[in-house]
Amino acid sequence: MKKIIVTISALIIAGVAMAQNAPKPTADEPGKLVSIEATAPKTTTLTTENMYFKFPVHDFGTIQEGPAAEHEFEFTNTGKEPIIISNVSASCGCTTPSYSKDPVLPGKKGTIKASYNTQGRVDPFTKTITITSNAGIKVLTIKGEVEKAPSGSVPENNSMMKTH
Repeated sequence: MKKIIVTISALIIAGVAMAQNAPKPTADEPGKLVSIEATAPKTTTLTTENMYFKFPVHDFGTIQEGPAAEHEFEFTNTGKEPIIISNVSASCGCTTPSYSKDPVLPGKKGTIKASYNTQGRVDPFTKTITITSNAGIKVLTIKGEVEKAPSGSVPENNSMMKTH
């Protein structure tokens, strides 16, 4: 009896596995099977080298505490297909990246903007911005040193303020 149950279980598992791997019919032609190769995603000829940054590292040097330090990185699409950026993220919350959501056509330029909040961040810093696109993953770097602002030039957090 155990052999029969084990055999039936094995046949059911094999049938389920085969059904999950079978090609699915398309919405255009119900009931017609499509080969798995025909539904595979298209490959790209782009690589991270096709997202060419002349200067992938920006050194702000010594900057004053207070205002945000901003830099715009420019890249050129040296490939034969449009570059589509799907995400740009910073290594910490003190850096805010922004970018255009439009595809960058071959031979055209695109930009990534990085804004570093210097408020309360006195000392040297190095932060990265990671770009995810159909050309792969590219990492940019901003760095510099924040120097303490002269007293009185940066508003202090005063929770003891009087209210009327």
